[in-house]
Amino acid sequence: MKLSGEALSGQNPDTIIDMDVLRTISDELKEISGLGVQTGIVVGGGNIFRGQNLYTEGIDRTSADYMGMLATVINSIALQNVIESAGIPTRVMSAIEIKDIAESYIYRRALRHLEKGRILIFAAGTGNPYFTTDTAAALRAVEIQANVILKATKVEGIFDKDPMKYPDASFYENISYIDVLSKNLKVMDSTAISLCRDNGLPIVVFNLKSKGNIKKIVCGHRIGTWVGGG
Repeated sequence: MKLSGEALSGQNPDTIIDMDVLRTISDELKEISGLGVQTGIVVGGGNIFRGQNLYTEGIDRTSADYMGMLATVINSIALQNVIESAGIPTRVMSAIEIKDIAESYIYRRALRHLEKGRILIFAAGTGNPYFTTDTAAALRAVEIQANVILKATKVEGIFDKDPMKYPDASFYENISYIDVLSKNLKVMDSTAISLCRDNGLPIVVFNLKSKGNIKKIVCGHRIGTWVGGG
């Protein structure tokens, strides 16, 4: 699952991390964990810091991106704390070495954690500048041989234009990778979409605010927009 930093901030623009949002996510993860679903989560950092913003103000792009990676670590630790308080074993694995607070990401170790029923939180993106956490989500999903990527958003799925601004926006129940790219729908960045397409990995874009959506998706219900096929 890909969680944006903005999703963790809730409805209040002045809130960095909304604990009610974290608890809601934790409750849903506990439900699917009880079903035996192996879960990995990639967390963004946009609620705390966006490297792109400082880059446009004159900070070196590489430095700005590393600062953004550190923001994802903060969110990951907060999410881990709430999930573990619900009694679910959780591990944070970071793409950059921060050995005192998170494990370094190692592919085989990640698989062992999943096999033991632990929820994995992947922090620091890919560990490289110039790559988004969307690309990190696609990369980690392919590496751990995930069945699907769940892209959590604040709307019901993919629309032809922003439904928050345009009431006449048209909803896509299903859409191909190629159409996402050609229509420039900005669901995930083009690198992430291409990686999913090359590996036949479907994406489900859904509304995180609707309680129970995560469980419904993993149980096979058609929720949100499904991306795949071409």
